[in-house]
Amino acid sequence: MAKYTIGLDYGTLSGRALIVNAETGEELASSVYDYPHAVMDEYLPSGKKLGNDWALQHPQDYLDVIYNTIPDVLKKSGVDKEDVIGMGIDFTACTILPVTEDGTPLCFLDEYKDEPHAYVKLWKHHAAQKHANKINEIAEERNEQWLKNYGGKISSEWAIPKLWQILEEKPEIYDRMDSFVEAVDWVVRMLTGKDVRNSCTAGYKEMWNKTTSFPSKDFFKALDPRLENVIEEKINKSLPITPSGTYAAGLSKEMADKLGLCEGMAVAAGIIDAHVFVPAVGISKAGQMLAIMGTSTCHMLLGEEEVQVDGICGVVADGIMPGFYGYEAGQACVGDHFQWFIENCLPKSYYDEAEKEGVNIHKFLRSKAEKQRAGEHGLIALDWWNGNRSILVDVDLTGMILGMTLQTKPEDIYRALIEATAFGTRMIIEDFRKFGVDVNEFFAAGGISQKDPMTMQIYADIIKMPIKIAGSEQGGALGSAIFGAVAAGKEKGGYDDAYTASEVMGKVKDTVYYPNEEESKVYDKLFEEYKILHDYFGTGANDVMKRLKEIKK
Repeated sequence: MAKYTIGLDYGTLSGRALIVNAETGEELASSVYDYPHAVMDEYLPSGKKLGNDWALQHPQDYLDVIYNTIPDVLKKSGVDKEDVIGMGIDFTACTILPVTEDGTPLCFLDEYKDEPHAYVKLWKHHAAQKHANKINEIAEERNEQWLKNYGGKISSEWAIPKLWQILEEKPEIYDRMDSFVEAVDWVVRMLTGKDVRNSCTAGYKEMWNKTTSFPSKDFFKALDPRLENVIEEKINKSLPITPSGTYAAGLSKEMADKLGLCEGMAVAAGIIDAHVFVPAVGISKAGQMLAIMGTSTCHMLLGEEEVQVDGICGVVADGIMPGFYGYEAGQACVGDHFQWFIENCLPKSYYDEAEKEGVNIHKFLRSKAEKQRAGEHGLIALDWWNGNRSILVDVDLTGMILGMTLQTKPEDIYRALIEATAFGTRMIIEDFRKFGVDVNEFFAAGGISQKDPMTMQIYADIIKMPIKIAGSEQGGALGSAIFGAVAAGKEKGGYDDAYTASEVMGKVKDTVYYPNEEESKVYDKLFEEYKILHDYFGTGANDVMKRLKEIKK
């Protein structure tokens, strides 16, 4: 009899569950739950105003994802609970929250419901950037070798800057919390009752290394004497680091009864949402890069050696797939970029015309923009609307469009913004190659890759590589379901290793986007202009973007 696994995929605005046949990879049913609190970047639920660059979430939303989506997929699929053998979980990162000893989020406590620091700090909470800057400065002064594994810089998206911000701005919260825990580890704890720490978030977001462990106590003491024992006291709690995607614990009786599953069902240690896409497309070799394209883009790459590449997000042994060094880079604003333009910069006449044609506004704009040749609009943009994640690692950089005239139309700007994100991806690819890390193949996953052929063709033309597309529209949830099968193990109907599971359950489409040579020649010229602007505004020649931010504050 067939066995099944569930993948839980937590994104920025919603969470989903997917139930998959472990023997074939067939996706039987999925369910999505939008977070009622969404992203809290202006106000708390009480109405309390937040400061600049804050991005919080409410952990109740994460529980409600479980309570709503898992029973729903079981009902839709008709699968017997006895045949569900495992579950995997992925999450945005570093998305992290302060909890008590029993795992209760501080924001659940009445005395802290109006305290911003008691809530989840989302991955794109950038209000801790000054703390990240200080960490980088002190690490450079001390010649801390671990920093080179993160491209020479960490950002506010990491765990320690967020925790240090709490310590400085609200020490009461710092003292009250038992631990500062990644949201994916917290969800695993809620499902199983067991407190675990996964290797993926530890490696990429908490400065852990499989060989050298965490930075020294002396380093943390140099940041702030109160942080000397921060790893043991607040981050790791002296727990073992569990490899992502492997067995973490069994489902608790309380959760099993609530969800309609079997007590003791295997639950995998968590993994970052971008990283889990890799098994979902069957990547198994060094040099294969995967771009997960959604509100932001993460670039995953496997390598056979640990190379310290400037400006990347990290390199972690076994960080993505066992036996390889997993490299991560990324762009902080992609789909968000395009949505910002749609919501703020279109005349009413475009909406009226789109409605008349019976198409959504994105498709309407694409129908206009895709008629253009490379360079026809005369524009070039920098894709830093939410800062630069790689390779400058600077959240204080902002967006820019150059070349506009009185003849510039919305579709021109829209296409230029898309091209800017593709140029940003090419910068990342060339950065890896400069340091001797091969990028030989390119895969794409996420909503944009599934729904937007124009954008994917532009990317192929700009990076000058064929682009293969993930075979599932729910690659994150599928990847988590694959790791759920690995956590269950072969004896229970799953798999004993991620590669065998990925080969059976992962998939790519027949669709491949090949670069157009003539378009690529033009984009080569535009890319040279992009690099000039990138370096001019991004490496200190002109810090006008940062000066404007200071004036704004």
